[in-house]
Amino acid sequence: MSQASRADRPTVAVHGLAKHYLRREGWIGGRVARIRAVEDVSFSVGHGETLGLVGESGCGKSTVGKTILRLLEPNSGRIEMLGTDITHLRESALRPLRRHMQMIFQDPYSSLSPRLTARRIVAEPLTTHGLASGRAKWERVEALMQRVGLRADQIDDLPHQFSGGQRQRIAIARALAAEPRLIVADEPVSALDVSLQAQVINLLTDLQDEYGLAYLFIAHDLSVVQHISHRVAVMYFGRIVELAATSEVFAHPLHPYTQALLEAVPVPDPARRGMRRIPLQGDPPSPLAPPSGCPFHTRCPHVMERCRTTPPIMAQDAPGHWSACHLHHPP
Repeated sequence: MSQASRADRPTVAVHGLAKHYLRREGWIGGRVARIRAVEDVSFSVGHGETLGLVGESGCGKSTVGKTILRLLEPNSGRIEMLGTDITHLRESALRPLRRHMQMIFQDPYSSLSPRLTARRIVAEPLTTHGLASGRAKWERVEALMQRVGLRADQIDDLPHQFSGGQRQRIAIARALAAEPRLIVADEPVSALDVSLQAQVINLLTDLQDEYGLAYLFIAHDLSVVQHISHRVAVMYFGRIVELAATSEVFAHPLHPYTQALLEAVPVPDPARRGMRRIPLQGDPPSPLAPPSGCPFHTRCPHVMERCRTTPPIMAQDAPGHWSACHLHHPP
């Protein structure tokens, strides 16, 4: 492979990813239902790029992130990490690649071991992947702690001695210790207050510029996604329904669900509060009884007969702007 093609290769590419769960209804001998948590999801994240993955709670965002990292096993599809198909790699073959795929979890209170000091939490990836030992390891830990904005005298404190924002900084330092190429950030600021959210987002942006990291940034707060993401993928009921550059999604949303999400964002200008166009009503359908056709047709203000019977496919409406909606792709 040429040097140019290596530079153009995405850090991670996902093709037709699906993750299903089986649930037995009733007692022994009851019917086994298949829950399609993620279905036919495809996207890529390039070097130094942030892809924001947004949608309502329960739409499958976190499942996508965990499946990409092989914390969950996919039912079908393909996952390529740095050009290597890792979909079905054995753990022994996957282990060398795991250092390049790290995760920042949503809850900074439960994602850190309460029995380990900050020093040992950050040092774990260095030990696990054999990246440093002895004095070099502890110097690396101290440098990482300082880089994420923690004081040197806090390095031997336990997690309960830190605030929520400080704990998330420890989690970021732990992810950086393995020198990753991809970080899946699963709602990394949702448990923090607004001022801390801004600090952590700015830190993640600075680290991306410094190390060329690729982020899959999972969130439901669209203002945070708009600030940090280069592109945005909108999920509904386990599927991506729109994918485009962040500026395009916020300025020209195509899918009715994306439009409804943006309309739900609080507007600080009193003069614009009465300008909402598309109210989103009702709840998402049950995964145990998925609707036919387009999953959004039960809530869509533009529903047509085709929507009730035929699932839409992702199609490109403009260069780099994709959506899955019959409204924009007539037969």
